[in-house]
Amino acid sequence: MSTEVRQPPVSRTAGAVTLLLVVVVALALRPPFTAVAPLLADIQRGLGASPAFAGVLTTLPVVCLGAFAFVAPHLRRRFGDERVLVGCLVVLLVGNALRAAGPAWTLLAGTVIVGAGIAVANVALPGLIKRDFPDSVALVTAAYTVCLTLGGAVAASAVVPIAGALDSPWRAPLGLLAVPVLVALLIGAVVLRRGAGVPPLPSSPGLLWRNPLAWQVTVFMGLQSAMAYVVFGWLPLMLQSRGMAPELAGLALGVQAGVQAVGSMLIPALCRRLRDQRPLVGVLVVFVVVGFTGIVLGPGGAWLWIFTVVLGVAQGGAFGLALTLFGLRAPDSDTTAALSGMAQGGGYLIAAAGPLLIGLVHESSGGWTAPLVLLLACCAGWLVAGMFAARPVQVPSVVDCETRS
Repeated sequence: MSTEVRQPPVSRTAGAVTLLLVVVVALALRPPFTAVAPLLADIQRGLGASPAFAGVLTTLPVVCLGAFAFVAPHLRRRFGDERVLVGCLVVLLVGNALRAAGPAWTLLAGTVIVGAGIAVANVALPGLIKRDFPDSVALVTAAYTVCLTLGGAVAASAVVPIAGALDSPWRAPLGLLAVPVLVALLIGAVVLRRGAGVPPLPSSPGLLWRNPLAWQVTVFMGLQSAMAYVVFGWLPLMLQSRGMAPELAGLALGVQAGVQAVGSMLIPALCRRLRDQRPLVGVLVVFVVVGFTGIVLGPGGAWLWIFTVVLGVAQGGAFGLALTLFGLRAPDSDTTAALSGMAQGGGYLIAAAGPLLIGLVHESSGGWTAPLVLLLACCAGWLVAGMFAARPVQVPSVVDCETRS
């Protein structure tokens, strides 16, 4: 049984400003990653880059999300949530500028910098939500997740038309990704002028590495992320193998990303009503299995769109549930941030292997049936981890004993 550390309540005005900050930061976090894939062919042509370079460019963000997530709890303890988030936005501006500036090395360096900023912000936001909205974690997480999903979907859909309108194959569209970051930075400056919130308490995040529940949440996060990145990387080719035209397969990926907002809004909202989230895990796993199996082995034609939508709603719900568990499985904001750092750090490193393994199995087998078997095995592991992670229990507080009230 954990000892809960209660933070002083925030005023309505301060809460509204913080909520606005959460929303605008969430809208700015996904576009730097989702905008690259639609422009990848133009980037390769413009830089004379090899397919290997393209592979590094698409895999690097996931590795950065995992690697830099581990430092986020330490930065948060030293500087506080608001300062860390504003710092992440500044880092994003620098990274976006580098990516749009010139040669291949600045594109890669900018991607690493952008990945670092997004990774740290990803970890800090759940702790901020737990601190300022302790009784509405699921609801605020739902808003945060929906904004993440919509920001990524809009960027992926709009970046090619923007490139055509500006007569710039990729540099100008990547540079324009700084606009939502600037808006978020202005709101972050307002938050800092009002004064930073309650500083994090002295804590020992390493305690979670010895806790089974924390590992269960980490594996749940990692396996759902792995399947999500498999979809980002391979869904168009899966659909093309079933006879869908390339342009429609690209559109289907955009639809899949867009409908994730439905699941990412619905599932965290249901978490408010359910003390035990295991039934939600079961439903999501069934939907993901149906989606993948239908896309690979099911009937073609319009059914492929139905299976794609089913998969999108389920994966949006899975992502929303994973983020909600950070707050529900932790007794206080400091522990939430520590659990978020562990789960996202380990989880995204697991996820980075997903697209690579599926690609290797697809290449060796020459089809999509063998990769489907691997995905179904991943679903089985995800189900087991989820059934443990979604139990109505909490990890122990990482806040040092003498500071607890």
